Amino acid sequence: MRPISYSRATDTATAVAAVSADPTSDFLAGGTTEIDLLRQNVLHPRRLVDINGLPLTGIETTPEGGLRIGALARMSEVAASPTVRERFPLISQALELGASAQLRHMASMGGNLLQRARCSYYRDAVSPCNKRDPGTGCSAVEGFSRGHAVLGTSEHCIATHPSDVAVALMAVDARVHTLGPQGERAYEFDDFFLPPGDSPHREHPMEHGELITAIEVPAMPLARHSLYLKVRDRESYEFALVSVAAAVSVVDGTIADVRVALGGVATKPWRARRVEDFLIGARVNRGNFAQAARVELIEARPTRMNAFKIELAQRAVVRALETLTDGDGDGDGDGGVHGDAHGDGDGSGRSPA
Repeated sequence: MRPISYSRATDTATAVAAVSADPTSDFLAGGTTEIDLLRQNVLHPRRLVDINGLPLTGIETTPEGGLRIGALARMSEVAASPTVRERFPLISQALELGASAQLRHMASMGGNLLQRARCSYYRDAVSPCNKRDPGTGCSAVEGFSRGHAVLGTSEHCIATHPSDVAVALMAVDARVHTLGPQGERAYEFDDFFLPPGDSPHREHPMEHGELITAIEVPAMPLARHSLYLKVRDRESYEFALVSVAAAVSVVDGTIADVRVALGGVATKPWRARRVEDFLIGARVNRGNFAQAARVELIEARPTRMNAFKIELAQRAVVRALETLTDGDGDGDGDGGVHGDAHGDGDGSGRSPA
């Protein structure tokens, strides 16, 4: 047994001060990841500061037509919001595919972004793992790695980022707002998630005691025509092997604008900028979609066990884009990647925050 003290914060400034003053303390929100890791002896905080009473639960429309989502808004509340469903369907879909109903009612939006890796070596509290114990090595590199990353990896870590909604938020240029010992900050979404490099234990640029207060989603008319596709081994209680968040605007059979992000294949939510650059101004057809997907995956670094993810990711990108542009294009073009991205479905995949 390890003693852990517990307190409830009455306001945001008090919560930040309490945690920042004690390097052995941590925030407690929905707890759907934190409690698991405490039980598994992976995390060892000596003090938990409960922030569930803080006024950070709002889901508000900005004057420009975007969203401001409080860090303590529950996943289920955001997914059910009529504004989110109308203006950003990819966010609602990612949330509903990201966890069971019970977990969605508990898990917070801020906590979802900060959830820790689902690598079994990280979570067994025994195996060498650079995320858990820096400098001990990465067991997955030569071990079981079927679900691990092929993009953004390093010799020190190949764990995938587990969040579904983070992939959707990456596609729509979200920003993360925080309050810490140095005051308020705002991070571009792509800068908020750090690649492993030689310090995989450092996943975010935040300092200890810095608290996510809100997620800002800018106005993006393009996102009204969007989707989140999740490919996994089974329809429920499973993380993504590959996922795609995509939004497309087509004018006269040509792609006027497009946003694509990938999940399940990278060490962070992966913005597929090569796909976007290739497709802007291109005709809508399967051949162009397939070529764009191949360009994105050209620098993938698979292991022997997860090399299948490269083709699976390409197929998933093609399927997502074809679904969004059905009836807008030229047909199959030059052929490209054919066949289904097997394993996807409409059930809920377990990705708690």
